[in-house]
Amino acid sequence: MASMAKVKFHVALTEAAHRGVIKRAKDERDREEAWIRERRQELLAPGLSRRETAAVRRSIRAEVSRKRRSGEFGGNRDEIIARAVREELIARGLDHKWPKPPEGEVDAPGRRWGTPPSQPMGEGGYTERLSINLPYTLGETVRRAAYWTSKEAVEALQEWADRWGNDPETALREAERNGVPPELALAAAAGRPSAPQSALEIRDRLRAQVLTTGDLLRAAVDRAVSGGQLEVP
Repeated sequence: MASMAKVKFHVALTEAAHRGVIKRAKDERDREEAWIRERRQELLAPGLSRRETAAVRRSIRAEVSRKRRSGEFGGNRDEIIARAVREELIARGLDHKWPKPPEGEVDAPGRRWGTPPSQPMGEGGYTERLSINLPYTLGETVRRAAYWTSKEAVEALQEWADRWGNDPETALREAERNGVPPELALAAAAGRPSAPQSALEIRDRLRAQVLTTGDLLRAAVDRAVSGGQLEVP
């Protein structure tokens, strides 16, 4: 895989998180541009030849690249988030090689099977979407870490649904995911016996154990906005 290859994610965010990451990227860009202006004023003295001027500009660009790689400059939005994703994976103990999931398992749209939206889109929940491009290896680590970390809980949720069925909201999402007419999904859900409170508590505990790529990326965005000063929940 080429080193420049990227993995694109679309992440739902709260307005505050979206506004925060946009501001962080702007602040980093402004800081970097101010440094470049100062270096040019310092090094581009009157009377330099065209070749000498070009050499100075190249050296400044090279120094900016080094500062980005070291983290002294945050870089663009994707670079800021990528650094925060690495920090988040390390903090959770997930920054290592993972086996490749079964074919097609990490490519399904939406949240993992059996899990509710962590916050609904709309007022009071996720109102914004952000596209994030991660380096290929990092993006694959995010996908695989989410899959294998959640595998046992997802399988247990599937068994739970086979026993008790899905609530109407989950049934509709699964119907949309699988191409089933929504009226059939709702009819099937209505025909199931109601799960007792103890079973619902088990389902909630299992859902809490499922980690999605969106969960990881939202945590990374929060980490980027806070400057990395976050504890893992």
